[in-house]
Amino acid sequence: MDTQEGQLQLKKKVLVRGPGLTSSGYGEHARLILRALRSYEDHFEIFFESTGWGQTGFFIDDNEERAWLDFLVSKTVYYKQKGGQFDVSIQVTIPPEWEAMAPTNIGVTAGIETTKIAPRWVEKCKVMDKIIVPSNHAKYAFDNTSYTLKNQASNQEIEIKNMTPIEVIHYPIKKTIPQEIDLNLDYDFNFCVIAQWGPRKNLGNTIAWFVEEFKDEEVGLVVKANTRKNNVADRMHCERRIKGFLSAYPDRKCKIYLVHGNLTEEEMCGIYTHPKVKAIVTATHGEGFGLPLFEAVYNELPVIAPNWSGHMDFLYAPKKDKKGKTKSKAHFTKVDYNIAPIQAEAVWEGVLQKESQWCFPKESSFRHAMREVYKNYGMRKSEAKKLAKHVRSNFTEDSTYNKIFQCVGGVETLDSSEWEEEDVVEDLLQTVGGDT
Repeated sequence: MDTQEGQLQLKKKVLVRGPGLTSSGYGEHARLILRALRSYEDHFEIFFESTGWGQTGFFIDDNEERAWLDFLVSKTVYYKQKGGQFDVSIQVTIPPEWEAMAPTNIGVTAGIETTKIAPRWVEKCKVMDKIIVPSNHAKYAFDNTSYTLKNQASNQEIEIKNMTPIEVIHYPIKKTIPQEIDLNLDYDFNFCVIAQWGPRKNLGNTIAWFVEEFKDEEVGLVVKANTRKNNVADRMHCERRIKGFLSAYPDRKCKIYLVHGNLTEEEMCGIYTHPKVKAIVTATHGEGFGLPLFEAVYNELPVIAPNWSGHMDFLYAPKKDKKGKTKSKAHFTKVDYNIAPIQAEAVWEGVLQKESQWCFPKESSFRHAMREVYKNYGMRKSEAKKLAKHVRSNFTEDSTYNKIFQCVGGVETLDSSEWEEEDVVEDLLQTVGGDT
């Protein structure tokens, strides 16, 4: 609490609830929110309630940020045990887990990678005062989903849809110093793919299509993948799946390299900047944002991806045409696709609706895109450098943190006429802590 002439300023007590200690996309999203609030500590008193994320493991970084997060967890437990209340809750998770936890509640979610959100999501949006998503694609699904309900008594039909304001706030770039990583690559030209093994990422087809295209050539594919965790059993599972694909090609020249386990940000950056890793590829059905692609972009790695979903926000950059008009231009190698209902095995009751759709990349286009980058690498690398320059200028920490600050709001001020008596000031001090 600070005292200024005629005013008393109270820091807002902000609770962040989310999987900020896990090695997951939502974990990174929670840490982003916490970092942003930390950059405005004059305005906020920060609390953190750590949650899990499915079967994803916890990261074990021993650094200053991890110590700070652990401190916030302990502080929050103590504060809640004493009956402490919060002014704002920021809940980083999927909408079905959102709750009314404070006078103001903000939901932070990657959204959905399909064309439609579930009815339960629409219902839960009403609990939130604001929603933050990382891409325009995620916002589209919230804005364009509606359901018609029928009142059984009156037989009247009612349309329901989300009415809570949605803000698109992108991830910012990180100024990470690459750590050299020995991938033991045999060939000079290698693609890479980074994905959790599941229906949405389409990793099986990515590997199979690569092998079909380059089976007789000295080209490699680095696969950074896991199924759920980063333990030995998970690695063995991934190895068996890859060997299953490759058993049909005993005489192939192309090679697959599996990278598994917890890597630091510096080590991941070491993959993107490895002199023998030339491009990143994905045959994804859809992305809420596409963080590995984004990281690859600002590290100047050419991208091969479907021209659909969250990664469109950072794979295009403005360019002036011959008439001087500014237009948005793609700076990646596009993969053609069809939009169709999601696969039966991808349906997740209450999350991925069976009637929703996402993209299905075309094998011929994916293979052609890889071949094109392989043959015309100099041109694609030049294009990647231009895109990296644009992203570094427009996806900054300051910009992202400021947008989060604007969403959450800053200190609350009371006019001096409201606290003339000393006992009122003392009560306030007992409530918020600090000095006058």
